[in-house]
Amino acid sequence: MSEKRRGFVLILSAPSGAGKSTLAQHLIRSMPDILISVSTTTRKPRPGEVEGQHYFFVEKTFFQNEIEQGNFLEWAEVFGNFYGTAKSFVEATLASGQDVVLDIDWQGARVVRDHLSSADVVGVSIVPPSLQSLRDRLERRGQDSAEVIDARMAQAGEEMSHWQEYEYLVINDDLEKSKADLVAIVRAERLTRDRMAGQVKKITDEFGVNGVV
Repeated sequence: MSEKRRGFVLILSAPSGAGKSTLAQHLIRSMPDILISVSTTTRKPRPGEVEGQHYFFVEKTFFQNEIEQGNFLEWAEVFGNFYGTAKSFVEATLASGQDVVLDIDWQGARVVRDHLSSADVVGVSIVPPSLQSLRDRLERRGQDSAEVIDARMAQAGEEMSHWQEYEYLVINDDLEKSKADLVAIVRAERLTRDRMAGQVKKITDEFGVNGVV
């Protein structure tokens, strides 16, 4: 039996409305051995959101206690609501050989990189094709007031300013192409030398050879 590879964290960051959640769900449905980390949040559920599938919805007092206990890999406050990623879930999943998708912003991405080995983290920034297309999508979604949309657009500019901190960039101007691009990124990362070394070494040992250094 070949040696099990260690999983990696795939960070997906994007301005609200850029299509990140749609792309993440496609990835989970399309590929084996990859899970999406379900964040904990203090905000109220939106129509259609399911407890434990989209988020774990909790009260602020519970969330604050989890912070004090050090149970979050990363957490942030966004528009008055808190969001966090459970540390135990991520660590256990990576050790099992599965990859984990984190749907977090640039600040959360920095914190994750500070707490995990660089070999365990791959970042993808999902970029909208234009400022106007992003505003149009937020307005069509019909979930936010004009004031909230303005705030999200301002936040989008801040998110976009950190694109250089990610290993991959996907401009989401064609959803089907973006889906394929994201799958290709995961496939390529799974085949890197460092991730494949344990499995390939078992084969080369049968030939009685070592890799050239």
